[in-house]
Amino acid sequence: MTDWLPALATRLAQGEACVIVTVAHTVGSTPREAGATMLVDTRGSVGSIGGGQLEWLAISAAQALLEVGGLPRLMRLALGPSLGQCCGGIVWLVLERIAPDNADDWQARADAVAAGQGLRRQLATDEPASRWSLPDLAQGTHSGAQLLTDGTGWALTHLVAGADFPVVLFGAGHVGEAVMRALAPLGARITWVDTRDSIFPATLPPGVQTLCTDSPEAEVRAAPPGSYFLVMTHSHPLDFALCEAIFARHDFAWFGLIGSHTKRSNFTRQFVVRGLDPNRLADLSCPIGIPGIQGKHPAMIALAVAAQLQQVREARQTIEHAAHPPPAAPPLSSLPRP
Repeated sequence: MTDWLPALATRLAQGEACVIVTVAHTVGSTPREAGATMLVDTRGSVGSIGGGQLEWLAISAAQALLEVGGLPRLMRLALGPSLGQCCGGIVWLVLERIAPDNADDWQARADAVAAGQGLRRQLATDEPASRWSLPDLAQGTHSGAQLLTDGTGWALTHLVAGADFPVVLFGAGHVGEAVMRALAPLGARITWVDTRDSIFPATLPPGVQTLCTDSPEAEVRAAPPGSYFLVMTHSHPLDFALCEAIFARHDFAWFGLIGSHTKRSNFTRQFVVRGLDPNRLADLSCPIGIPGIQGKHPAMIALAVAAQLQQVREARQTIEHAAHPPPAAPPLSSLPRP
């Protein structure tokens, strides 16, 4: 997740220095993956690198760096009895103090990542600060970090990828809002569409864009390939029109319609009468949500739907990784022990 990035931009704009703590490399069982990042400042922390004693020590080290300054540093932590943890793995962390300079540049970087662009960071031993760039990334590229060394020095490459989780959510009622708030912390880049402008809440989480339009079907056509579509408007005819527009595409990741088995039966019968290939009906998820959660409260529905979308997302990522495996991580023996 990239919640630390907009928080960093905000803190710097307020004149506060911060420290970013990044998981640079892992071996064995660890609570977070390489690339996970946490922001530390005088208020506390944003994001997480895994919790527990590991995170407490990282925050303490970051606060010391925040107070006295200095070059970025590399820490090696074994997650065993001496650390009060039983994961058994090893984590390398890179800590870097970010001065409250160039706040506009950081806001631009945060905005770019929120819009789906990538951010690349490069840092090496004894360098005073990271070099940041906004490269063109291939679709499906994921966040991560790689730590390389020649035995005497180290070099970090950290990729903060824009969200590969584009969600187009139709309907801003109670359930729609609950679903939006459940998906936003998962890194979804949400386009939230309704025909009623006044229904949207005044404040929104990062990564959520509202859109009031009299032609919501046009937003189906405008959505990027690999989008996740959720249809839950206040109008059954509008739901049907949106579903027809989504069926006209063949490049979406997932397509869900709120409703009962009866609603699905009625809709699918009409789709076939209108010429839809019956084999395409399997593309529609209705009712939505993982099985076993029966509650009808908006928060319950949102929980079930968010879990279902995350299952689909992880399955797609597994297939992508199998087709394009990432480069092997450097062996443990090649990494320095600070």
